[in-house]
Amino acid sequence: MSYKIVFFDVDGTITNHADGVISQSTKEAIRALKNKGLKVVAATGRPLSMCNELSKLGIDTFITANGAYVKHNQTVIHKVPIDRRIVKDISEFSFKENNGMSFFTENFCMNGIKNTKILKALRETLSLNVNRLIYQQEVYLMCLYASDEMVEKYIRKYPHLLFKRWHPFVLNILQEDISKSLAALKVLQYFGIDRSEAIAFGDGENDIDMLELVGLGIAMGNGSEKLKKIADFVTKKSNQDGIDFALKKHKII
Repeated sequence: MSYKIVFFDVDGTITNHADGVISQSTKEAIRALKNKGLKVVAATGRPLSMCNELSKLGIDTFITANGAYVKHNQTVIHKVPIDRRIVKDISEFSFKENNGMSFFTENFCMNGIKNTKILKALRETLSLNVNRLIYQQEVYLMCLYASDEMVEKYIRKYPHLLFKRWHPFVLNILQEDISKSLAALKVLQYFGIDRSEAIAFGDGENDIDMLELVGLGIAMGNGSEKLKKIADFVTKKSNQDGIDFALKKHKII
């Protein structure tokens, strides 16, 4: 099969799941893909502003905010902004309730509330300690830092919104559903590439739909068991040169 594009999850896939570093073998593998003419796409829960290290590797197409904002160079391919009135109302409610929230534009902003659980969740998910005030831009994703008990009041107050937990203390709040696979389809359409000509790498359950979409879905050895079950191939862990191993195993590079 002649593949034309590779989608990579970032944290735990491109980056080492243990320390967040991008290994030399992964850097070289991405450059080899680019040199062979394959398109390389980063598909991440991060905001675009946190993808600078990936840009330095030559990656110029980004699926960010778990699929809510997609950009190729300076062209926005796809975006799903949340109504500004909803953002304002929820941000004010969360501040009153003393619940931390983060807001994804091209940047990453917080409502100013912080505690040890929030800071721990930030370190585990974005490797960040942040305390920044809210913005005046389009918002594509909102994250609430809360336990199941705490989030019940939000579900009752905002029954028209979607609440999707992806971490023990973090959940997404959305106006309409988003996913990496929907965003990846937009990228494939933009470049005129068939899904059978695509490869995807991931490690988390939010990568399942993306791996199911493409012609070759590869799960990292450090990935979730659910992801491994649906993958076409399970490679080595991200700290064991898993990307390089899989691409060479399948004679992609």
